Parts: sequence; structure tokens; C-alpha cells
Amino acid sequence: MKALSPAVAKVLKRLHYPLEIMLVCVRWYVAYPLSLRNLEEMMAERGIAVDHSTVHRWAIKLLPVLEKAFRRCKRPVGKSWRVDETYVKVRGTWKYLYRAVDKAGNTVDFLLRAKRDKEAARRYFERAIDQNGAPETVTIDKSGANLAGLHAVNAGRETPIKIRQAKYLNNIVEVRREVAYRSCSPFSPYRRIEPPVSPGESRSLNQERL
Repeated sequence: MKALSPAVAKVLKRLHYPLEIMLVCVRWYVAYPLSLRNLEEMMAERGIAVDHSTVHRWAIKLLPVLEKAFRRCKRPVGKSWRVDETYVKVRGTWKYLYRAVDKAGNTVDFLLRAKRDKEAARRYFERAIDQNGAPETVTIDKSGANLAGLHAVNAGRETPIKIRQAKYLNNIVEVRREVAYRSCSPFSPYRRIEPPVSPGESRSLNQERL
């Protein structure tokens, strides 16, 4: 078995339970529309006694460090990005979720912001570029905020990023996020109140969700 990162090993040292069971519970929780009590019952059916509050504690402790560890192993993305944003309800408050995929549909990055404006868009692009390198082309819809944010990023670059505004080219982002909505738990703040008409983000946004 490959050695765990020091951060993950430090967290696991405080959680006195078999690693395989903790990882299965946390993975099912973030990957499928299951509540904590669903997981408690599913584990009981397999002869494993674990309280739903314990699974929640595992998620709170493990997901942030796992996200950092996985990000270091993230595969490179393409140089052509499709960027879009939608609104989601988080703990009773509507927020904006920025997300991008490359031409092949691989997730570039995501970011949750309170506002949909130039500053929010600029912060998202700076974060995505810092984590994945600069793209050659970014496709956005007709959002003026996204356009202003990209212009602000380009202002400090020797080689500007090419900007395209074409809504139909962003269909790949919408399809990926529609699938993500269906994986949201009914207890998750990321599930919309109404049926998802516009796309939303995956439960891989666990640090913000918890």
C-alpha cells in the first residue's frame, strides 16, 4: 500500500476506526445522493455498527485533507477552458458557483462566491490559473462580469488569454453540472429547492458544504 501523506496520516491517527470503512463511508457520502442515516443503515446491513454522526465527523475531518492530497495528484487539463457560473443555496443563502472544464470535459477548478461580479470572476480565474497553469483560450457566455474579470487578469499578463463569448460552446459545462446535481444528497445545501433547470456543482465541494 502506498504511504499516506503526513497530513492524511495525522488526521487518521485521531480517528480510531478501520481505514477502509472510513474511506468507503466518506466516498459514498460525497459521490451519491445518500444521507448520513442512509449510510448508517447500509453499514448495519453489512454488519458494521457506525453512528451517522460518526460518519459526519469523518467527512469533516477527512475531506479537506483528502482534497489537498488529490489536488497534488490532479492530471493536467487542456489549454482551452469553458467557464460558467450558476447559483446554489448554501445553508439558506444563495451563492454563485464558478466552474470550468477543458475541451475534453475534465474539471479545471471551482469556486463558491457570495457575489457575481468582476472581483468574484477575477478571483476565480486567478485561482484556476495558479492551480492549473494559464489557458490559451477561455470560452464564456455573455456575462459582463466574467468578461471584466478576464480583462483584469489579462491586464497583468505579457501574453493575454484569448477570450471567446459563445454560449453554445459552454454546453459541455452545463451537461457536466447537471449530472453533478443528481448526485447531491437531499440533505446537502448544494441541492436546489426547485428541480435543477440550470446546472450545479458536484458534491466534491465538500469543504464549503461542511
